[in-house]
Amino acid sequence: MPHSTKQQAYIGRFAPSPTGPVHFGTLVAAVGSYLQAKQNNGQWLLRMEDVDITRKVAGADTDILNTMEGFGFEWDGEIVYQSQRTDCYEEALEALISLSLVFPCLCSRKQLANVSDGIYPGTCRNRSLPETSEHALRVIAEDHVIKFDDAIMGRQSQDIKRQCGDFVIRRRDDLFAYQLAVVVDDALQGVTEIVRGADLLDCTPRQIYLQQLLDYPTPGYCHLPLAIDASGNKISKSEGGSTVDVKGREKLLLRTLHFLGQQPPEDLYGSNLNDIWSWAITHWEITQVPQSKKLPS
Repeated sequence: MPHSTKQQAYIGRFAPSPTGPVHFGTLVAAVGSYLQAKQNNGQWLLRMEDVDITRKVAGADTDILNTMEGFGFEWDGEIVYQSQRTDCYEEALEALISLSLVFPCLCSRKQLANVSDGIYPGTCRNRSLPETSEHALRVIAEDHVIKFDDAIMGRQSQDIKRQCGDFVIRRRDDLFAYQLAVVVDDALQGVTEIVRGADLLDCTPRQIYLQQLLDYPTPGYCHLPLAIDASGNKISKSEGGSTVDVKGREKLLLRTLHFLGQQPPEDLYGSNLNDIWSWAITHWEITQVPQSKKLPS
């Protein structure tokens, strides 16, 4: 249920991909980002990260929105769909091309699969645009170490050239890569802190690198622990057993708070949704969130 508030200094966001129903990991990201925004008297934006239209599932965005409303989330402003923002990504791409930081890559998946460490070996680095053959576009990874302090995971460091390599910003099928799209969207929406799952921690240095190249501000980062099962496997959308059901929303919300290291009092169990949210917003403490945790039974 969208509502509007006056502009605040803090701007957070929740950016799910409409590739399936909401699962526990999605709920963790939604609750963590929402409470962090509320704690900072800020805005909480909702964005559909559907830049990869090949992975979109029909109706998944509606399902996500219905679930968010069912849980009582309130977002600010209009919902943004990445699939409708191609012009914004084109503009950022042109800026990178003008800096001579982009090259066409003709390498096939089969060729890249033979790279032992998974880091692009620079095969096509000397190629230039325009290129008539089918190709992806990669940004040149310069010898630059990206360091940042994550609110939960602590100090992070990655050598872009040695640990990442030249990475794709537009695919062979002409779809923009997530790395570029998310950087452009966060900058244009004025996001000041990104709260999301730890599965995206490793790609954060690439995003900061692009921010620096495009002269965008770098937001704060806060990576929440992944929801993993007893075997240590990530709870994913493909595992139907973890799908969120709004019928049990009070219990699920309390379960999520517990997973995030918060300590809901016993007398909150059995309370209504509004009372649980009221307690959660008042008592949210980011320093209590663990770096890792298994899914509660």
